[in-house]
Amino acid sequence: MLDATSTILVIDDDVDLRNSLARLLRSVGLNARLFASVSDFLKSEPTEGPRCLVLDVRLPGQSGLEFQRELAAAGRELPIIFITGHGDIPMSVQAMKSGAIEFLTKPVRDQELLDAIQCGLTRDRVRRENESALADLRKRFATLSPREREIMIHVARGRLSKQIAGDIGIAQAIVKVHRSKAMRKMKARSLPEFGQMVAKLNLMPEKSHRS
Repeated sequence: MLDATSTILVIDDDVDLRNSLARLLRSVGLNARLFASVSDFLKSEPTEGPRCLVLDVRLPGQSGLEFQRELAAAGRELPIIFITGHGDIPMSVQAMKSGAIEFLTKPVRDQELLDAIQCGLTRDRVRRENESALADLRKRFATLSPREREIMIHVARGRLSKQIAGDIGIAQAIVKVHRSKAMRKMKARSLPEFGQMVAKLNLMPEKSHRS
């Protein structure tokens, strides 16, 4: 089921093809935004919700493959489906190695394109959900006291309460109190989950992985 809140971004210099794709996308309830070039796209306002980019390889100005490299260099994750009337194997291999969802040859079959779009939207939806979950985790971590944060990292290293008490020079009972408070604030249901949160937040010093 395609998500009506999603937006498909189409960059192609062929106006007839753009309009044809727009009709196809709207017929299945998808929002479509059309652009004749990469520069036109970059001037537009960003959209909300999951997105997928249908991108022509050959464009006036910046090519589709160049734009894919630019997005990657900027750390902007946007699922891309390439369409081209002039593709070759090395070009398609390059696009796919760089993370493209699909590399389709014009004239593009409707169902093949819609299937690729569904894959792209699913990927973007998962990415957005993961980013939202991580942002929520960071907010919870920000509510911890310095001591609670310290103990959380010790727990993630596999240290027992008695060992943590010795490491930082406080009573074992106090360690347990801080650990309990930290777990409650982080909404961790178990010690393993508590430790996994540290990994997700990338809080472990590199040397701790080798020790």
